[in-house]
Amino acid sequence: MTPAPNELPAPLKALVARADDALARALPGEDIPPVELHRAMRYAGLGPGKRLRPLLVYAAGHALGCDGPILDAPACAVEIIHAYSLVHDDLPAMDDDDLRRGRPTCHIVFGEAMAILAGDALQALAFEILACSPEGDDAQARVAMLRVLGTACGAEGMAGGQAFDLSAVGRKLELADLERMHAYKTGALIRASIKLGALAAGCKDDAILERLERYGHAVGLAFQVRDDILDIEGESAVIGKTAGKDAAADKPTFPSIIGMDASRARLRELIDTALEAIAPLGERGEWLAALARYTASRGH
Repeated sequence: MTPAPNELPAPLKALVARADDALARALPGEDIPPVELHRAMRYAGLGPGKRLRPLLVYAAGHALGCDGPILDAPACAVEIIHAYSLVHDDLPAMDDDDLRRGRPTCHIVFGEAMAILAGDALQALAFEILACSPEGDDAQARVAMLRVLGTACGAEGMAGGQAFDLSAVGRKLELADLERMHAYKTGALIRASIKLGALAAGCKDDAILERLERYGHAVGLAFQVRDDILDIEGESAVIGKTAGKDAAADKPTFPSIIGMDASRARLRELIDTALEAIAPLGERGEWLAALARYTASRGH
């Protein structure tokens, strides 16, 4: 039976468990000092989630003929970076959220100071995992992966996107400005996930990498369009975070700028772009195609 678009195919569901196992091994144990810091890191890193970014690593590797353990390190690294970014985004000085992934945010449980430290330590751990992975001996590819992840975190990626986000509150943005903001804040790590999977698989074909970049750009924006729609239509208990928060904070969103119907149309357009970009991969690209469809139809 073909899964519904808002469901993951069975092989991808299995990879969620694989990512969770790898994360549990990579994060420091709660009984190792400093205990409270390590508890906060595991709380943030192992909380319930879609694991979309590790899945994109695995799917990109699979599309290029690689399904081995060499993909586990980049899959862990991107999810740990994602976890760190959520911890910091939720802080009172940023988005000031009390709910994340259906439970209290890290700073609510552990306090602001410990949450900041946990985010800092998670970011450092992600790079350590990539640098020290026992799998693979291609030093050039390893350095390339470190650079890709670093760019996704910095001023040309998530940090830059958050800066755009903070300065946009209460302002009317043009659609191009909104898409630039989210290409940094959300899209950068999604694009990095795909590129890390390709690099770990040994891909050096510029044409394929360019197609994967186009796919990643489209999926990254589609993820945010769907998020903005869910912020209006979703329920907090289902989406795992506070519904209606963007409107309450007077943040620019796709529906607030172009309306709900146009947002849904833009979402369809982005998924079509993503699927067209990976069409030459044939059946090997089906996991990537399934993740694109899932991004557009997910309920949380």
